[in-house]
Amino acid sequence: MVKTTTPYDWVHHATQPGKIERIEAYFGGHGYTPHRHDTYAIGCTLAGVQCFHYRKSQRHSLPGTILVLHPDELHDGEAGTEAGFHYRMTYIEPALIQQILGGKPLPFIEGGLSSDPRIQAAIAPLLQDMNSSIDPIEEDDALYDLAHALETVAGQRRIRRHPDFVAVERARAFIHETLEQTITLEALAEASELDHWQLCRDFRALYGTSPYRYLSMRRLDYARRLMLSGQSIAETAVMAGFFDQSHMARHFTSAYGVSPGRWLKRIKAS
Repeated sequence: MVKTTTPYDWVHHATQPGKIERIEAYFGGHGYTPHRHDTYAIGCTLAGVQCFHYRKSQRHSLPGTILVLHPDELHDGEAGTEAGFHYRMTYIEPALIQQILGGKPLPFIEGGLSSDPRIQAAIAPLLQDMNSSIDPIEEDDALYDLAHALETVAGQRRIRRHPDFVAVERARAFIHETLEQTITLEALAEASELDHWQLCRDFRALYGTSPYRYLSMRRLDYARRLMLSGQSIAETAVMAGFFDQSHMARHFTSAYGVSPGRWLKRIKAS
């Protein structure tokens, strides 16, 4: 396997504002080091062989295959042949799925790959060309279909108790309202009116990640916006609530599989 980045690698982000993030990319060799999102990463391989490690196995996605990577699951990405691989991907916050499913445990697609026609049909409107506009109501309609397709294909998961959706939503809202402050688990528990550990369990069940990881990812979202607006990486780190540039870089690489500098270079190149 060639583990180099070619001069022709590129990542194109959809510029139209919406509820989800959409990208189209090509990599001739190595794409991403192991990393974890706190979102669903759902996409389609357009050309080539897209290889990635996921849940202790190596997966191979061929053209037309749908990737459904669960939040907070470690994965990487590289080409399976010298031809490289071309794909489109959407990043969908679990909160959007929960608004539709109403507080059920997040659907999990075993193996991270699917050829189920229900998922293929549901995700298709969200995987349009990056220059295509998606009407807000079309986006909402596709998200509704996708949430129910994921739930149907994943099947019912046995649980001992249903998570407290309303209480955990209070904690999630508190994170967004106080993002630039120091947030403790005690403060989140108080906002949610749940016991500390019940909050942690329910938060993971509903959003696929821990409260701390969710907070870190929202700070990284803010950091990406700051860098794109022209702030230096060092200034961004402090403004986004990290101790320093190296602290942010560790979190950034863990979340996106590339360093902040390399990420910014890819964005500018596209």
